[in-house]
Formats: sequence, C-alpha cells, structure tokens
Amino acid sequence: QVQLVESGGGLVQAGDSLRLSCAASGRTFSRYIMGWFRQAPGKEREFVVAISWSGDRTFYADSVKGRFTISRDNAKNTVYLQMNSLKPEDTAVYYCAAANGDVLSNWSLSYHYWGQGTQVTVSS
Repeated sequence: QVQLVESGGGLVQAGDSLRLSCAASGRTFSRYIMGWFRQAPGKEREFVVAISWSGDRTFYADSVKGRFTISRDNAKNTVYLQMNSLKPEDTAVYYCAAANGDVLSNWSLSYHYWGQGTQVTVSS
C-alpha cells in the first residue's frame, strides 16, 4: 500500500515556473514507477510524465517535453515535477500516481495508487 500526497500547486502567470512534490508513504517507494497526470475542467485525465524506479528512464507527453522535468529522491520517498515556461493550457489538477512493474506507461489504469491532486492555474 502506498499513500501519495501532492503539494506545490498554485496560481502563476504564463512563463513562470512551479515545482510540484509528491510525498509517498511506505517502505517500498523505490520499487514503484511514478507518474504525473493532470485533469483540466471538462476534460479527461491526461498523462504528463513517468519515471522509473531508479530515475534513469523517463517518458514525457509531447505537450510538456522540454518544459517539464520529473525527478525522484528515493531516500525521501518523494517525486518532483519541475514545470517551466508554463502556459494557460497547463492549468489543471495535477495528480501523482504509482504503478507496479517496470513499464513507463501513459495509461492511467496502469497506476494503482493516486494522490488527491494539487491545483495548478496559469493565467495569461
């Protein structure tokens, strides 16, 4: 069982940066694939990025590639999402999620544990 708690969301202007954190409970955090998804009002949940156990592999959605960076600190049971050059279309609730296995999936059903989400709003 893994419990996930996101933080770091807020209201920023276009072009600004924001860093989200996801703190995980449980001793086996380092064995989970970690991912970030987002959901804008009236839209389906969308994959953002995933990272492997050791952090040596990442998988980004095209919409954020080059602007967002995922990282993890297994000693702190935390995964981060650094978001730069934010755009109004990045506005959404951002969720972190954990998956068993070693495949970096962009499919939400691959992820077994979810946080409660943190709101990111980017004004133009």
